[in-house]
Amino acid sequence: MVFSSLNFLFIFLPITLLLYYICKDITWKNVILLIASLVFYAWGEPVYIILMVISILFNYLIGKDIEQSSHPKATLVFGIIINILILGYFKYSGMLVDTINSIAGLSIHKRELALPVGISFYTFQAMSYIIDVYRKDSKAQQKILPFAVYITMFPQLIAGPIVRYEDIERQLTVRRFSGNDFSGGVLTFIKGLAQKVILANCIGAVHTEILGMTDRGAVVAWIGAIAYTLQIFNDFAGYSNMAIGLGKMLGFTFPKNFDRPYASTSVTEFWRRWHISLSTWFKEYLYIPLGGNRKGKFRQVINLLIVWSLTGLWHGAAWNFVAWGLYYGILLILEKFVLNKLRAKLPKAVNWLTTFIIVIIGWVFFFSNSFSGAADYLGTMFGAN
Repeated sequence: MVFSSLNFLFIFLPITLLLYYICKDITWKNVILLIASLVFYAWGEPVYIILMVISILFNYLIGKDIEQSSHPKATLVFGIIINILILGYFKYSGMLVDTINSIAGLSIHKRELALPVGISFYTFQAMSYIIDVYRKDSKAQQKILPFAVYITMFPQLIAGPIVRYEDIERQLTVRRFSGNDFSGGVLTFIKGLAQKVILANCIGAVHTEILGMTDRGAVVAWIGAIAYTLQIFNDFAGYSNMAIGLGKMLGFTFPKNFDRPYASTSVTEFWRRWHISLSTWFKEYLYIPLGGNRKGKFRQVINLLIVWSLTGLWHGAAWNFVAWGLYYGILLILEKFVLNKLRAKLPKAVNWLTTFIIVIIGWVFFFSNSFSGAADYLGTMFGAN
């Protein structure tokens, strides 16, 4: 079930909101929200509810053990490893088998697995929880119901934003409800719905049409890439706005996830504005723990390459996503150590245009099925064909 479907808009959401607001006690509101979230999750693949329940119980117990254990770091490492293994098995095992077969010339059989809905998002949220407890940024949740609501909450389950536990810890047990917040949530949801249905879907049809052409010129290829650039923004930002709006309707405040990213005048600024919750997650829970920029320039370069290759891999289990991540990693390194002084001397309009072109080229790696497909499309854009 997706937010733009008729089943969601005219059946699931009205029933959920009705039952939610009939209940006055916050505990019963959480019960309704948990049941609704599990129904939402089960709509596509009911069997994976078991996986989600296991994740809830496991991370709930890990959080309590970290707080009480005399060896909290060992417990944290164990929790992170198990979460990564579960995510890796369902999302990346097929890619791993294909890579081994390709390199070694083998024919290892891979099991086709349906990807559990939202597994990347709720796994990252679970890991942020146990890390926050380890850092003492948050206290371990003693009641399983609020924690289960945090992991399963349907508004941000499919496409984010990734909500860190410390950001909504209090809201899980104490929420404020007002007519202004609800009406503001409705307007934000409608804005996101329009971005998704009217803009993303219609512009996406142009990109799909051009991508299916066997004989396209440079101008048409550029139009297709620009169409995808606009489509993916309105798709991602639209879903995020719908999630933020739904959160407001339910009494939650979720962080902004997109802030006019295509107005950026540098790649660094672009990633401060695009999928903000994901960038923040990787910065707080990977880049800084790896040493960030505190251990010299060489180590900083390595850290950036690690973070951005994993950022690409997070978006999809294919090497073109890794290439997309490394593309940005290399650009950010060049910008940080070489290009910033040059950019400072250029007009803002030039910096904006070059950044926008860089982003468009990056999306070609993102939507292509292979390196050769990306190279062929880019070749067409720049006149090689």
